[in-house]
Amino acid sequence: MKKNFVTFFSPGTFFSEETTKEIDEWNVDLAMEMAKDIYERYDAKPYGFKFYTRERNENDFDSKETNRSGLFYLGGKVFTVKELEDKNDPEDSILIMNMKGNGYDRCVVNTNSWKFTGMLSDGDTVLDFNMR
Repeated sequence: MKKNFVTFFSPGTFFSEETTKEIDEWNVDLAMEMAKDIYERYDAKPYGFKFYTRERNENDFDSKETNRSGLFYLGGKVFTVKELEDKNDPEDSILIMNMKGNGYDRCVVNTNSWKFTGMLSDGDTVLDFNMR
């Protein structure tokens, strides 16, 4: 048995809120449409999603994850550390320190609902997306 899922991530109080739904295949366009119907606490809307596949053989007690995509950000503005430093905004100082300290060169700021800032890793994609 093999099933595909998409997990949507929305801004939360301490951690991201998550909603997982089954999906026939890893289809980015379909997932973008599905995101428009996701509402979390305080009307938070998704900033991104990941696909994953779970499989179970006939003799397996439980399924196991066999594949996972990178994070697909639902729009947003990408900034490099240098761009943030050049802005010279004191509100970015902790973000810049965290990015440098953790080895990230790029971040994305998404405002689909509440403002969310996430780090861009290899395999992540920022989609051209409008929540409205």
